[in-house]
Formats: sequence, C-alpha cells, structure tokens
Amino acid sequence: MSRNVLAIDQGTTGTTVLVLDERLSVLAKVNREFPQIYPRPGWVEHDPEAIWDSTLATIEGALSKAGVRPDSIAGIGITNQRETTTVWRRRDDRPVHNSIVWQCRRTADVCAEMKGKGLEDLFRSKTGLVLDPYFSGTKVRWILDHADGAREAAEAGDLAFGTIDTFLVWRLSGGATHVTDVSNASRTLMMDLNTLQWDDDLLGHLNVPRSVLPEIRSSSEVYGTTKGLDVLPDGIPIAGMAGDQQAALFGQVCFDTGEAKCTYGTGSFMLMNTGKTPVPSERGLLTTVAWQVGDEIDYALEGSAFIAGAAVQWLRDGLGIIGNASEIEALALTVKDNGGVTFVPALAGLGAPHWRPDARGIICGLDRGVTRGHLARAAIEGIALQNADVLTAMEADSGVQLSGLRVDGGAAANNLLMQFQADILNVPIVRPQMLETTALGAGLLAGLATGVWSSKDDARAAWKADRTFTPGMDEETRNAHLARWNSAVERA
Repeated sequence: MSRNVLAIDQGTTGTTVLVLDERLSVLAKVNREFPQIYPRPGWVEHDPEAIWDSTLATIEGALSKAGVRPDSIAGIGITNQRETTTVWRRRDDRPVHNSIVWQCRRTADVCAEMKGKGLEDLFRSKTGLVLDPYFSGTKVRWILDHADGAREAAEAGDLAFGTIDTFLVWRLSGGATHVTDVSNASRTLMMDLNTLQWDDDLLGHLNVPRSVLPEIRSSSEVYGTTKGLDVLPDGIPIAGMAGDQQAALFGQVCFDTGEAKCTYGTGSFMLMNTGKTPVPSERGLLTTVAWQVGDEIDYALEGSAFIAGAAVQWLRDGLGIIGNASEIEALALTVKDNGGVTFVPALAGLGAPHWRPDARGIICGLDRGVTRGHLARAAIEGIALQNADVLTAMEADSGVQLSGLRVDGGAAANNLLMQFQADILNVPIVRPQMLETTALGAGLLAGLATGVWSSKDDARAAWKADRTFTPGMDEETRNAHLARWNSAVERA
C-alpha cells in the first residue's frame, strides 16, 4: 500500500488540508473557511468549535477527493496560525472562551503595564520577542482573568492552554496528548530561547500557571495517534508540527544559514534561517526557533508586516475600486507608474522593524490626475516597500547579505508585485511551482518522523521553481522610490 501524508494547515480565515504522496505530489487540496468574530474594535476571536469542524470537514473532503483509503495515511502534520490562543477544560474538552486571534489588540494595556515595570528587556533577552499583544502570553492571562471561573479552574489543574496546533493534537488524539513544538512555543512570550523550556520567571510576570501549559517537543516526531474520530481510523501517527511561517520556511527548503522566504497572506511574513544559534536583533526584528528535527535546532530572524493581502481586500471592500482581489494587477497595469502616489498600508499599525501600533495608513501624493490604476499600483508597491524595510534590517542584524528570496502565499501569484519586489530589493525573487509551502512544510516534518522520506535531501530534490523575477530597476529610480516611501512612513 502507498504511504501518504495528511497535512493540516489551520489558518486565520480557514483550514486547508493536503494529501501528499511519497513523491511529494499533491493528490488533493480542500479548504473551508470559518467566521471571524469582532466583539469590539481591535478585538478578533474565533470559535474553537468552528475551527475543529472545519478541520474534520477538510480532512474528510481531502481523503475523498484524493481517492485514498484513510488507512493509507502514514502520518499527520499540522501547521497553524501561531499566536492564536485557546483555553479549554481537560475534563470535557470544552473551551472556556473563544480563541483570541493573533491580530487581536485587547491586551495592549497589559503590555504597556509590563513595559512600565521595566520588563521589556527581560522578555526580549529570554524570548527574542517584544512585549506586544501579538503574542500568546498576555492572551492566556486575559482569558484566565476574564472567563468565568477560569483562574480558579486553572489553579485546580482543570484547564489546558494551547495554540491551535496543541488544540488540534488534543482533539485528534481524543484528549490523550497535550503538546506543542518549539516553533510555536517560541511565539508565546513564555519559553526561553536558549533552554527551549517554559520559564518560571516569565510565567510569574504574566501570571500564567505552569499547570495549563503543554509539553514542548521537537517539530518532527510522533506525539500521539488518532483516536475516536469518524473521519480517520485510530492509530494514525500525529508526527509533525510547526507554526505557519516556520513551516513555510521548511517547505521552501530554506535549510541553510542565510536562506530566506516571504509569505504573502493577510500580512507579509519574512523569515531568514540564521543557523544553530539565536541571533539577537538590534533593529526591531524577532528572534525565533525555526524548527527542531532530531537533535538539530535551527533559529530564524523574523519580520512581519501586518497588512499585505488585506490592503487589496480594503481596496475591494472599503473603497470598492475592484470587484475581486485578483483584479488588482490588471488595474495597476492600466498606468505606467504610480503617478507620484505612495500608499503606506499601516491599516493595523506598523509591525517590524518599526513596531508602531499607533501608526495609521496613509496615501499621499494625490492630485487631480490620480486614477484607480494609480491607487492600485501604489498599494502593490506599498506591500513590497514595507517588506524591503524588514529584509534590510535582517541583513544588518544577521551580517548576511540577501542573495535571493523565495516567495509563497496567495499574492505571490501577482507578477507585478513580484517584479517590483525584486526591483526594490535588487535581488532575484524565486516563486516555486507549489505555493502551498506552509502545508508542504508540515507534511514534510510528519513524513520525516514516520519514514516516508529519509532526509531533508528528499525535499530539496522535489522543490521546483516556477519563475524567477530578476531585478531590472536602475539605482536612481530605486532610491527615489525608497525616499518617497521613507517620507510617507514618517508621516504615518
């Protein structure tokens, strides 16, 4: 019987499941969206049961579409929206509150309070992160403080915390396994980057009891097996886990120091493999665990821009200048340049390297000659320019000059965006044939743990480029773009 791998990519707006065969071919891909919940301005939640229902439905749909028997699955890999936080009761699996999504800003006051106590340097030195509502630690604290009876239940040992990887493993294993991997744990503000263990000092400042935390494991090993599911037989190994951006770095086979990728989704997420030791950032980037396979640990520098594809959605839904997101490139090509318009897409503040949650989007350089095409082109260029800020900071922190960038995610299909990104960075941009690199990374991690693939060399051999975008912009034009951009960012 053939040995297939099931890769679950649990994302911010929906769940995608791939079935991969031993040649790393995609036998099936099924996606299912679920509702976004906005209780107040700046607050974002998900219903954990909706996430679980979408996971079961996509597993069932992918197996059916692939035409494979469930017992042909050699292993399950999971990748997930990383910082999104769920707390549930151990005795009956029921969540005590909706999941608090990574985008949610409700704990800004908690972060400000901790900064006021002079704790930012402590958290930065131990976790590689900044004190920001983005991360899981303050979200756990908020649920324990605000969900009815949660703090008392936690003290009694009845509550379990997890990012979505942990929640899915718990459910898939019938409540037998409460684990996370090092890449997800490194995004919580609670794990020491050097020991790869939960840190009691950090937990004390966050007021999070150790009893709610999962066990930290590697990114590629058998954590447990399926149990009690209608869509899968008992006993299938759950064998790979990584946060979505680390999984994409793995799926892009960026296994060597200095190799980097950018995922263009709701936001833009850039990671550079920095090798076997964590590299502290002096320029507002995050230091994170990339993955652990066996005894080998790789670290990465990361920079995130909160708004990328979401800027195109805003042009569609907020301004109505396009009817479908896919129309943005054709509209931008109706003009030969941006007409002097600069768009800083800080619609949810500015992420790395600025970390200015108070920043707001700005469109400047408008005159009577500006058309919808100019706005569309400026939006595409704004996505690329904010990425250039991050990648320039990465080069400086790591001491490694970027020689190229691998790209994935939905907006990587936009040729105009990819060409401008190559031009503004002055390095080649390489787009793979398979853009689902996040799920591919999770699948690879699971397949390595279960013997479907023998080594990372199998992944290198299977990875294939679709197109390379070679820079063609002269230095004077590039510098002019960057000068207008920097001026606009200052005003944002």
